Amino acid sequence: MRGETELNRISGEINGAGITVHRRVGPGCLESAYLPCFALELQRRKLDFRREVALTLRYDALVIPRAYVADFIVEDCVVVEVKAAAAITDRDRRQLQTYLEIEGCPLGLILNFGALKLVDGIKRVVNHFPHGSRRLSGEPYPR
Repeated sequence: MRGETELNRISGEINGAGITVHRRVGPGCLESAYLPCFALELQRRKLDFRREVALTLRYDALVIPRAYVADFIVEDCVVVEVKAAAAITDRDRRQLQTYLEIEGCPLGLILNFGALKLVDGIKRVVNHFPHGSRRLSGEPYPR
């Protein structure tokens, strides 16, 4: 499991990637414009990530594959949701919290590229930080 220092380093790199994209592209575009640019900046920072990660919802015996799709999971420990809205809402935060619980990740970030300054559009959400929780599927947090 990753410790607090390592998670904070990774989140700092993620935020830096987002800030670079925001400075170059600017606010006011659609999410679809920011996603590939952000992926490129993560690659440049040599961060391992998965894009458009299907998340399975389990409700008793019912299994709903691809119930949700996370924009990015970085280094198997940080879920990143990209937004391009006027403001981040409680619904956005709850959505990310659900993704963290399903994946068992300890940290999530909402990057709202719709903000005039990206720093004002970053929301950090934690899930039993720094270790995360057990995945809802019952599998342990990835190491």
